Amino acid sequence: MTMTRSGPDPSSFTIVLPTYNEVQNIRGMVDELLRLYPGINVLVVDDNSIDGTVEAVHELMERYPSVRIMVRDPKDRGLTASLMDGIVNTATEHFIVMDADFQHPPASVGDVMGALSAGHVMVVGTRNNIKALSASRRLASWGANFLARSYLLSHRKSRPSDMMSGFFGGDTAVWRGVIIANRERFEKQGFKVLFDLMKFSPPGTRVAEVRYDFGERSGGESKLDSRVILSLLRQCGCLGKLAAALIGPLSRKPARRSPDQEVAATVRP
Repeated sequence: MTMTRSGPDPSSFTIVLPTYNEVQNIRGMVDELLRLYPGINVLVVDDNSIDGTVEAVHELMERYPSVRIMVRDPKDRGLTASLMDGIVNTATEHFIVMDADFQHPPASVGDVMGALSAGHVMVVGTRNNIKALSASRRLASWGANFLARSYLLSHRKSRPSDMMSGFFGGDTAVWRGVIIANRERFEKQGFKVLFDLMKFSPPGTRVAEVRYDFGERSGGESKLDSRVILSLLRQCGCLGKLAAALIGPLSRKPARRSPDQEVAATVRP
């Protein structure tokens, strides 16, 4: 790890930002990250946005040499699949995964960088509160976290206290190896790649945690709902897959779509 007088060298880190229709947030997020951590690398992994997100990132790339974008294969969509690609294609010693909507505060990235520079192979952001979530999403988050931690406990794996935060960083070489070795065993259409990473983590892996204040979404709409529970069940071995298959039909209801998502349904598989 290269260090500066003020701490870790930002150029040794890549921020992996998964996006789908985040044009309202992406410029502000990248600007803020580069303001706080000059020289940090930003990799936007886009899931075929139709709202101008890709074009906005290309504009940012003209201003910031450390920004790049991956536009993924439309036949392989999914948040976990996007993050798998992002981590595997990270070119720096460490990566940090966060959302582009400001619910993961850019100011807390420095805490993750500091913990990684201290030698930890995985650092997870733990939310101080989740009041920004609706009551239904708080319940879904609690249930999914319980399922994930219970599964990891039964398999003697390290269990971060907030498996659902989505804000974490790691040693690129370690987790690239985990992904490549277990690629077909990941729940690619799932929402929580951290759970899969911990499922297949090397023996003895220890996790550091940093606290952060979970914020309100800056713009656009959340794309997650209670489906996260079914996704987590499918990640919990054979019994979990069976439970998901049994309760899935009971939990289905028409999804509320934004106008952009209505258009997307007509032009994308």
